[in-house]
Amino acid sequence: MKSPEFRHPLIASDEDIDALGHVNNVVYLRWIQDAASAHSAAVGYDMAAYRASGAAFVVRRHEIDFVRPCFAGDALEVITWVDGWRPASSVRCSRVVRRGDDVEVARARTLWAFINLETGGPARITEAVIEAFMGPRA
Repeated sequence: MKSPEFRHPLIASDEDIDALGHVNNVVYLRWIQDAASAHSAAVGYDMAAYRASGAAFVVRRHEIDFVRPCFAGDALEVITWVDGWRPASSVRCSRVVRRGDDVEVARARTLWAFINLETGGPARITEAVIEAFMGPRA
């Protein structure tokens, strides 16, 4: 079950550029992480809320395809959504697109594990967390 999309705008900065003159691949991961964090905070789950609940999401795996290069000054947007839920994990998809023409420059799938912050072990994702992202279930 797919959540509504969340859009996170950004502009590629000079600091994002590598020796080849384009955005470094590691920067895309930071953008995707930042968009996921912003999405979570927008639905009421910033880090303080996760700490209060005793559990939080951590990345288990990133898969990313680099489609086109980006350069300093490019106006971009990360479009992200939760693509599925399991008892203690979720899959988040993301697309990085140029603002204005929506040309895709990268896409990613991230496996997030939900962990108990005290033990570091798996935790069941609560209905409250799922509803925050998905809305109330019918």
